[in-house]
Amino acid sequence: MISLLFVFSAGQAAKKISINKSSVFILADSTLSAEIERQLVSNELSLYYPNSVKTFYQKRNFNSPWIKPQSGTGSTWQAMLLIDCVLQFGLSRDDYHPHELNYDDLHNILEKPGTITIKRQARFDIILTDALLNFINNLHFGKLNPDYPAKKIDSLTTGFRAEKALTDAIMEKDFMNAIGDVQPKSKEYTEMQHHMRLWTGLYTGDCYEIPESDIRLLAINMERLRWANVDSGSYIMVNIPSYTLTLYEADSTYEFKAIVGTSENPTPTLGSQISYFTTAPEWKVRNKIFRKELLPRALEDSSFLGNNHYAIYDGKGEYIEPNAANLSLVKQNPRKYRVTRSAGCDKAFGLVVFRFPNIYDVYLHDTPERQLFKKQQRDLSHGCVRVEYAEKLAALLLKYDGSGNKIAALDKAILKYQTKNFTLQKPVPLKIAYITSIVSKGEVLNYKDIYKLDNSLEMVLYNQTQQFTNR
Repeated sequence: MISLLFVFSAGQAAKKISINKSSVFILADSTLSAEIERQLVSNELSLYYPNSVKTFYQKRNFNSPWIKPQSGTGSTWQAMLLIDCVLQFGLSRDDYHPHELNYDDLHNILEKPGTITIKRQARFDIILTDALLNFINNLHFGKLNPDYPAKKIDSLTTGFRAEKALTDAIMEKDFMNAIGDVQPKSKEYTEMQHHMRLWTGLYTGDCYEIPESDIRLLAINMERLRWANVDSGSYIMVNIPSYTLTLYEADSTYEFKAIVGTSENPTPTLGSQISYFTTAPEWKVRNKIFRKELLPRALEDSSFLGNNHYAIYDGKGEYIEPNAANLSLVKQNPRKYRVTRSAGCDKAFGLVVFRFPNIYDVYLHDTPERQLFKKQQRDLSHGCVRVEYAEKLAALLLKYDGSGNKIAALDKAILKYQTKNFTLQKPVPLKIAYITSIVSKGEVLNYKDIYKLDNSLEMVLYNQTQQFTNR
């Protein structure tokens, strides 16, 4: 469970203390339930999740979850405080019915029930429920998840359901922490959440001045990690802007340098799982075909081989860059060279390729161009992810799979360049993400926005029509 600590500035604290002194109890009755049902059936309210709201109330026989006897620390007050604190989650208060939900209305509903009509009470109850369901879904899926837009989430019948999470949270003594527990459990996300809470809560009104642009940059990357939907178990995370691949296991972390796609051929963000990998994955081209057909075309156009996924190796297995000078040398004795062709997005897969289902036809793979890993900026591929020391990653996956006895066969296949498939009994979750800001050991690290995606996401996340910052 993610432990939440909410902190407020001096002005806010006084407001909350005043609210918490409330001890007036209101008895919900059948008249209120009937009015809640009537408003939901009539569809007269503009809701983020109308189907989920209806399901939530149907399972309660339309009884109010909020307008009921409770102390000043009851779930209704906690719910309102939680909506007040959405900035501490990198979200915008504007997305949670701010004009409908205010403390004056709630005070009047609970303390002066005779002055507030049943219709207004029912409306407030439904709107608060919808705001919380929206908040829960935003925490779990993200507000702008391309794979899970609101309409899709609202129609789901299996998997994570916000109305169930809300129902369970109402039963808990610590309502706030129960809601917070729907967030991703990955180390990256929890560290960001902790830092965001410090920036927007503890440091508010103190001597610290955190630039709004920094807060928003962290917020949009929390949003991206919600899309990635990784848990605290074993998985592989590729972060495009940092040019890294990280294997997370229960008690260990392994980081590898990676090469990603150029801005013209960007690496896509996705979630999948690696089920097997292949050694010596490239097709061997008959030398006669290379000499008679491919080499003449390459001498006319040095980009021909790379564009068509061909790679040349010398007798020692070293990759030969197909530029004009090297091709002239190859022409002198082409029988000394080996030519392969890859089936994927890059010109050479190298020794190992890791397979995973995806609609983009991209892979993780080795590369013979090892010198490229020495570059600081490594957006150099045609969309696939090249991994340094791919054979080490392959061995780690076998060990994780409980197949450490197959590592010797892996080494042999690589040494002799033999094509061999290694199937994993436990497929490893894979996330390819675009994270431009992380928190490591309490420090914020920012990466170059190589695909220029930050500003557009910031504008949509914060409901703006104009760019807020120029990074």
